[in-house]
Amino acid sequence: MIQFLLNRELRTEQRLDPNVTVLNYLREHVAKPGTKEGCASGDCGACTVVVGELDNSSGTPRIRYRTLNSCLTFVSSLHGKQLISVEDLKHQGQLHSVQQAMVDCHGSQCGFCTPGFVMSLFALQKNSDGFDKGQTMEALAGNLCRCTGYRPIIDAAEQACCQKQPDQFDAAEAETIAKLQAIAPQETAELNSGDKRCLLPLTISDLADLYTANPQARLLAGGTDLALEVTQFHRELPVMIYVGHVEAMKRVEITDDAIEIGAATPLSDCYGALAKEYPDFGDLLHRFASLQIRNQGTLGGNIGNASPIGDAPPLLIALGARVVLRKGGQTRSLPIEDYFLDYKVTARQEAEFIEKVIVPRHQTNQAFRAYKVSKRLDDDISAVCAAFNIVVADGVVQSARVAFGGMAAIPKRAAACEAVLQGAAWYPDVIEQACEALAQDFSPLSDFRASKEYRLLTAQNLLRKFFLELQAPDVETRVTAYV
Repeated sequence: MIQFLLNRELRTEQRLDPNVTVLNYLREHVAKPGTKEGCASGDCGACTVVVGELDNSSGTPRIRYRTLNSCLTFVSSLHGKQLISVEDLKHQGQLHSVQQAMVDCHGSQCGFCTPGFVMSLFALQKNSDGFDKGQTMEALAGNLCRCTGYRPIIDAAEQACCQKQPDQFDAAEAETIAKLQAIAPQETAELNSGDKRCLLPLTISDLADLYTANPQARLLAGGTDLALEVTQFHRELPVMIYVGHVEAMKRVEITDDAIEIGAATPLSDCYGALAKEYPDFGDLLHRFASLQIRNQGTLGGNIGNASPIGDAPPLLIALGARVVLRKGGQTRSLPIEDYFLDYKVTARQEAEFIEKVIVPRHQTNQAFRAYKVSKRLDDDISAVCAAFNIVVADGVVQSARVAFGGMAAIPKRAAACEAVLQGAAWYPDVIEQACEALAQDFSPLSDFRASKEYRLLTAQNLLRKFFLELQAPDVETRVTAYV
């Protein structure tokens, strides 16, 4: 049985198919069709909803609002949370201020995408203290409109944030917090439709035991990749284990030597620690899909799905990060580059899962840069992703770690390139030799994102760009790479 709030109405589900997405639940089970399906892959934002969760980090309970793509969210992940859809905003016959702003600023034409924009604006208004264009662009980057262009929608965001007024959600906050506290998960839950089920453990040991007993189960964290099997490939997932309630796997802990990130930590919660330690990592996370996806997708999931074009793995490889794997009561740690064996093949054993990721802290003289090349600046997949981690002292390269995504069947270090750099003088002719060595490291494929020739030349040019940036740190050469 799972329990959640639909706005402020308590919903209890016991026999529901765990493959049902929040989008289909709203449209087909509770007669709320305002949320639209545009792509069923988390790309267009038409299905955006807002989920409220209890947050006790400040010592005083409050509700944290996050946007999510309902087409990629299974209902089981709502356990203990609040779901808000576009129908919930209008109150006592009056439009919510974000809805009214869209009307006043002529932000809607055909209207299909409008509910998703409204929900993104609602979360933006809740999470901001005024209008900030950068924050607004980030909040709306995952919402596509084919009619208006975006200027009137940005105008609506400015009006909604600058003229922010208390609403019905503020008035009912204490009541909603009490309801969420009453349904907070206390033990392992299960959503079971008879032939399909989803298990929801609360501790790492419970997760390990359940996975050992059900090694055929699919682990569900954010679901931004796994849900595509249902929405795009129309497959059924007989057994899932949802890890989003395992608090020990949602922590970010900073020690003297490392940043330890639980595998179930949403990417948006990883941002603060990683961006402070490595600004380029933060810059790349800003371009990691959309805010809706970053609110849902996890660092562990981005590693675990073993995509050759995942954004985080090349950076983690270059930084010398490690993954901690757990099976039952046993754990083991290995360098992240050793986790990837072949296309979609990893070192993970049956019933073994990623527990956390350990990222070394920044060291003196260490220069780290990351570059993502894609067809669009926002909400797009890499054609090439490059990460460079070099230590130069007295004009000589003391250590070099170079990694790429999109250049091979796995995220991979450039061993031949590193060998040229290691111990060499930090001069342009050495960089050219290292660029030539990249042709030994990689034989990329051509696809609809880029040709093999383009990928190799781009990889070489990114190494040259890195060298120029380190040579002239006061010159503004660090323009985000995209085509």
